[in-house]
Amino acid sequence: MLVGLLLVLSGGMYIFTRNRRYLEFARQTLRFTVLSLLVFALLFLLERYVLVGWLAIL
Repeated sequence: MLVGLLLVLSGGMYIFTRNRRYLEFARQTLRFTVLSLLVFALLFLLERYVLVGWLAIL
């Protein structure tokens, strides 16, 4: 929710000032958020399927 607010504010600041650094900030924020979500999803899948399956073998 905070990331969405940050992206909306950055977009609004770009529209208001026409300064491209706000778009670059929004792009970096979005890229970091997507990367963080992918890492979290990968760790979740690892914990859910690999480690639980490993314990079932033992």
